Amino acid sequence: MEGECRRGKEKKRRRRCIIFCVVAVLLVFIILAVVLGLTLRGKTLHTSDTFQGTFIARCEKFSGYDCQKIWGVFQQAYVGRDPCNVPVEEYNPLIDAAPFKPACNRMMFWSKTKDVVHDFTEKRDCFGTLEETLLGSVLDGLTWCGKEGSSETFTTGCPRWTDCENNPVRSFWNRASAGFADAACGDVTAMLNGSIPTPFSPASIFGSIEVKRFNSTRVKSLNIVLVTQDNDVTNCTNPSLNDLQKELDTGIKYNCKEVAISQIQECSSHPEKPCGACW
Repeated sequence: MEGECRRGKEKKRRRRCIIFCVVAVLLVFIILAVVLGLTLRGKTLHTSDTFQGTFIARCEKFSGYDCQKIWGVFQQAYVGRDPCNVPVEEYNPLIDAAPFKPACNRMMFWSKTKDVVHDFTEKRDCFGTLEETLLGSVLDGLTWCGKEGSSETFTTGCPRWTDCENNPVRSFWNRASAGFADAACGDVTAMLNGSIPTPFSPASIFGSIEVKRFNSTRVKSLNIVLVTQDNDVTNCTNPSLNDLQKELDTGIKYNCKEVAISQIQECSSHPEKPCGACW
């Protein structure tokens, strides 16, 4: 009888242990689920907050601007909208809030030479590109979009440049490029790629937007720097460059010079040399 009682007590203890273990495991799973949910939610918020933080921080490097106001105007262009239905005109208020300032004889345009151009302009204070203006600098390299019914800014799941014509990023750069070209004045310079068969493409932003905005009442000349490397077959007589000349507003002078990339890089390393000596 005493043995049966002991066995009964052992069974009860085992049941209690099993129940305790099951409850403990369930509690662990619940805690993990809650922590994971909060972590994922935190990451979503963090992504949005990081984008705004990057925008504001970059903007504040430029003095004389209300960066919080510019951020608000920027968001109005795409927040709550279908990410494939953000036309260029939606950024008009943003351009008005931070207009491009004319820098006669110092404005640099480019097509398929971004790395070369920016390496040069970062080391030499001769020219300025769109990416060095307030809006260009703030948004260079970033991706953003909104979604219908949401008041958030998203940085993932957004359409790529070629997915749809009116996506937020593409529309911004098209509008900003037009605004930058509208501000061009004096002698304008553009670096084109001499390592490809057609340095000037009418489908590029430079060909389809910027060149068409150069106005002879403000722009005196367009100076093409054709960046070349060893064994390149493209030169200033390239047919595509003849097409470029035809696109220019009557009265704008055209010049073209083939310049080796090594010469540009060497000149970048010697800030004491006058900029005109680089080519």
